Amino acid sequence: MQLSLLRQKSELTNAAIQREILEGVAKPRQPYFNEKLRSSGLQNLRATGIDVMQINVGKLCNQTCTHCHVDAGPDRRESMSRETAEQIIDVLANNDIPTLDITGGAAEMNPNFRWIVEQAYKLGCRVIDRCNLTILMANGFKDLPEFLAKHDVEVVACLPCYMEENCDSQLGNGVFKRSIDALKRLNQLGYGHPGLGRKLTLVYNPTGTALPPSQHELEATCRDELKTRYDIVFSELHTITNLPISRFLDELLQGDQLDVYMQKLIDSFNPRTVDGVMCRRMISVDWQGYLFDCDFNQMLNMGLSADLPQHISDFDPSRLSDRMIQTGRHCFGCTAGCGSGCQGAGVNIGAAP
Repeated sequence: MQLSLLRQKSELTNAAIQREILEGVAKPRQPYFNEKLRSSGLQNLRATGIDVMQINVGKLCNQTCTHCHVDAGPDRRESMSRETAEQIIDVLANNDIPTLDITGGAAEMNPNFRWIVEQAYKLGCRVIDRCNLTILMANGFKDLPEFLAKHDVEVVACLPCYMEENCDSQLGNGVFKRSIDALKRLNQLGYGHPGLGRKLTLVYNPTGTALPPSQHELEATCRDELKTRYDIVFSELHTITNLPISRFLDELLQGDQLDVYMQKLIDSFNPRTVDGVMCRRMISVDWQGYLFDCDFNQMLNMGLSADLPQHISDFDPSRLSDRMIQTGRHCFGCTAGCGSGCQGAGVNIGAAP
């Protein structure tokens, strides 16, 4: 069974060590992200608004996945408090931020998850639940599909492959079968069916050091395979590049592949993806209420610029909406090939290099 880095007492639980490793890789041969932007005739990243507030409500999870950049698992206890949740809802109530994107860990295991969803629903927000599927089949959570449907929550579900062996190798033994059961239950409630308004998005992460294939082509394949094999339907599929953070960074270091993978990301840099990277239209909030440009920066403890509000209690849209974005070498993961982010590939240009 995969153990969290915390359980292993790995030095990578220290975000500063992760940053030092990433920024020190093969210097000076590999460029820094901002250097690559400038050499491509682009400016450093700046936000262009806040359409999405993504909140990470904690690191407790019922799974311990090999690629998890959060290092979530059953042994983690970090969990967003009711006070912080109330501050988030207050910001949503007083600002024009149309989408609340909830992630974890298994976000649903946070005791305030349902309250957050209910309050955001009352405000008319578009609510997204980033779900690992198996939590919907766990004791104490089996009524979650009905709850999500009742509150018009969009489900974004991790299913890295339609083949059982490949899926379980990433997520753990038995995960695939339970995920299929969860998808069937969601389908029964109208999720994934065209015209019923209940959106079900699947998320694909590649294995090893591969970059994602064409999102459009993979979606078509997965649609056919899941329908044929299990009579399952879904709305769309997102491909996401594995970023060299936390457990995947550990895997790369163990296999002496970090330099090779980073060079692949750098060589695959696509300037066409830069306009659409997710950090330009979102703000990320951690389980304690601190603000970040994205969930990846959050896990590397790369906070906002020191001159900006640092906590949800000090939220100031006028100062945050056009902020300069903090970047590092890990950002090459969001700009490689077709691009990558919480909304999937940024451009449709065929298979990634």
